[in-house]
Parts: sequence; C-alpha cells; structure tokens
Amino acid sequence: MILIADSSALIALAVVDKLEVLETLFGEVYVPRAVYNEISHRSKSKSEKLANYCHNKVLDIVSEVNLNITLGTGESEAIILYKEKNADFLLCDDKKAKRFARNFGVNVIGSLGILLKAKEANLIGELAPLIERLKVSQVFIDNATCELVLRIAKEA
Repeated sequence: MILIADSSALIALAVVDKLEVLETLFGEVYVPRAVYNEISHRSKSKSEKLANYCHNKVLDIVSEVNLNITLGTGESEAIILYKEKNADFLLCDDKKAKRFARNFGVNVIGSLGILLKAKEANLIGELAPLIERLKVSQVFIDNATCELVLRIAKEA
C-alpha cells in the first residue's frame, strides 16, 4: 500500500514518537517536496526528527495543477501526489484539506486513525497516554474525535 503524508499528521505522530508505524502499516510512505520543506523548517516542532524520518521519502509532483487557491501548498501537493502515485491513503489532519480531498475521491486517514490502526495491529499499547501527549502539545486534535477514537479502542 502507498501512503502520502501531509505535515500536520506527521507532526502529530512525531510528537507521540510513532512515525515508525507508518511503514509497518502501509509499506510505502511518501511526502511531497512542499510538505518536507514545511516540516523540516527549524521553526517547526520536531523538525529534526521529521527531517530525518522523511529525507528519503520526498517526491516532486509532476502535474502543474494548482490547488493553492483553496488549500496550502503542502496539502495541494499531497493530494496531487496521491493521484499521481495512485496511492491508497492520504495522511492528513487538516479538516478543510480532508473535506476537499474526499470530494476528489481521496481516501483520507488522520493521525488518530493511524494510531487506532496501529493499536489494532498490536504495534502499540494504550492510546489514551498518546492522546494526552497530543492534547498538551501544540497539535490541535478535536476533543470529540479523541473521545470517539478512545471508544472505538475500548479505552473510554
């Protein structure tokens, strides 16, 4: 399976030290150049960890389609790369980008969905401590989504 990743969800997984589950769950993980530039910028949280993790996963898009009118450069390139690579999933936490991508037939999964899949595959233990780490970080995760994921994981 192929997963194309956007910055917000990668940052969330870096915060909880679970980037490594991506290859185990999906096999191939790629990030578009704009996302890599975003996450590896020194001002970003976990930039060094993200740059090290993603340095050999960066791809340039071929298409000249421009979705930047509606979305940011990283999100736009992630959706375009998803289509170019005929990927299976787009990893994204941004609500607007998720909605936009789904309208184009993109299978979207967020960082909490990844953590839930990892728990179901016995790659991680409890989700609650990881979600708590996200809540106290600079990463925004909606409370209702957190509660739903904990219920699905039978931790609430």
